[in-house]
Amino acid sequence: MRLARAFAGLRPAPGRAAEVIAPPYDVVSTEEARALAAGRPWSFLHISRPEIDLPPGTDPHDDAVYRRGAENLARMMREGVLVRDPAPRLYVYRMAAEGHEQTGVVAAVSVAAYEAGRVRRHEHTRPDKEADRARQIDVLDAQTGPVLLAHRGSGALQALVAEVAAAPPEVDVVAPHDGVRHQIWPVADPARVAALEAALDALDALYIADGHHRSAAAARVAAERRRRHGDDPEAPWARFLGVIFPAAQMRILDYNRVVRDLAGHTPEGFLEALRRRMRVEPAERPVAPERPATFGMYLDGRWYRLALDPSRLPEDPVRRLDVSLLSEHVLEPLLGIRDPRRDARIDFVGGVRGLAELERRVDAGEMAVAFSMHPTPMEALMAVADRGEVMPPKSTWFEPKLADGLVSHLLGPAP
Repeated sequence: MRLARAFAGLRPAPGRAAEVIAPPYDVVSTEEARALAAGRPWSFLHISRPEIDLPPGTDPHDDAVYRRGAENLARMMREGVLVRDPAPRLYVYRMAAEGHEQTGVVAAVSVAAYEAGRVRRHEHTRPDKEADRARQIDVLDAQTGPVLLAHRGSGALQALVAEVAAAPPEVDVVAPHDGVRHQIWPVADPARVAALEAALDALDALYIADGHHRSAAAARVAAERRRRHGDDPEAPWARFLGVIFPAAQMRILDYNRVVRDLAGHTPEGFLEALRRRMRVEPAERPVAPERPATFGMYLDGRWYRLALDPSRLPEDPVRRLDVSLLSEHVLEPLLGIRDPRRDARIDFVGGVRGLAELERRVDAGEMAVAFSMHPTPMEALMAVADRGEVMPPKSTWFEPKLADGLVSHLLGPAP
């Protein structure tokens, strides 16, 4: 099977994209989703976060939630708000925000390639989150959350994409939740589709940037359907919904850390312990680290600049990551945080919220100390994935975010 294929996408009817477009299901809470969907009966949040249509306090993992999502999907198709393309397409997709622009291809990506390691991962998944997404896919009989993917670059692929995007887009919408502009060019011409598929298939590998749980869930659903129906590499469930961008166009923001207490240290004692491990300098303003192995710290109403001796940096690509260095030199030995994935004393703040959010949480007494991080380079992510290793949790925050609802992948006949 080819690495990525055309498929008959489910999309908003002409002129309806602004009514449908929604943030990814996993970046908003139930309360935020309910507020964003208020007065918007066709928001895709009614499909991706259907608990908003059930009584407050409903468990998002209750059977009724998944059923309501399927009912809402069927209703939006019956009412003609969402329409399935009559034949397979690829979709050139551009996101633009704050002077940044990236253009890629929406395609159905091979689950077999994912299982064989040609679609490469860099994170562990949590079984509970994976099970939730698998159940959602199975009950809806659709993949509604696209996986964000990267490739190392292909002149042939980018030339084809640029050729398509030279025409006016069919969809041009600004998301009301974050101001990101989304443009889509469906590609229906069989010769152009074949050329794009061949260029995608010539890529050595794809790298999951965001969507490890969605891709793992798609693979789980595919395995179960293979068991029930036999192996069919052409079945829709043998592929998952992905949006594929050149790595050079993708933007990773900092993913910062806040810690609830100082593990028994006073602020002065904590600073003294830090100085034995790295260079610590007071800063006059918030610190956004400009290079690897440096960190900002907000403690007791003041900012500091932290830096490790470059000669102490390991060669291993995982241990060399800034998130690993902070854990090895500060979080674990000084604050007793050995498992950031499970320790309730640590929380993570995406760089899109700004350094002011770190100050706010510390000043409010909610947290004792905050660390600002240098963004993980895309090349570092791919190097880790190439080695079959995993990065520490919350290592990357990609912006802009893909929108939900603009292209979905049905696994069976229309409901």
